[in-house]
Amino acid sequence: MVQQVTKGIKITVETSFEGSFYKNYKIQYAFGYKVTIENQGKDSVQLHAREWTILDSLNNIETVTGEGVIGKKPVLKPGETHTYSSGCLLTSPFGAMYGHYNMVNFTTTKKFNVAIPAFKLSAPFALN
Repeated sequence: MVQQVTKGIKITVETSFEGSFYKNYKIQYAFGYKVTIENQGKDSVQLHAREWTILDSLNNIETVTGEGVIGKKPVLKPGETHTYSSGCLLTSPFGAMYGHYNMVNFTTTKKFNVAIPAFKLSAPFALN
């Protein structure tokens, strides 16, 4: 589990290895992650967009951008949390992810970025 606070927004990420399978004659490693976004500030905020960088140990890099998270643009009042789960596929049993959320403060109407701390993805069978 990793955690980071940016401008009063705490991000917590937990990861899991979901398994491996073959797709188009290539092995794929499936990873899940659960993100909790907690508003520790004094103003209500809304998550508008996200940007992820996904890396694997074979030097493949993928950038994923989009609106909201899993089809939602959650509004968080002070003290509230939003948790969601998602996943990614890698072509190696090791990798990492990091990124940021684009958010808006409802009191000031200012947009700001919240860092998603880097976290490792690793298949347990590949660890020594």
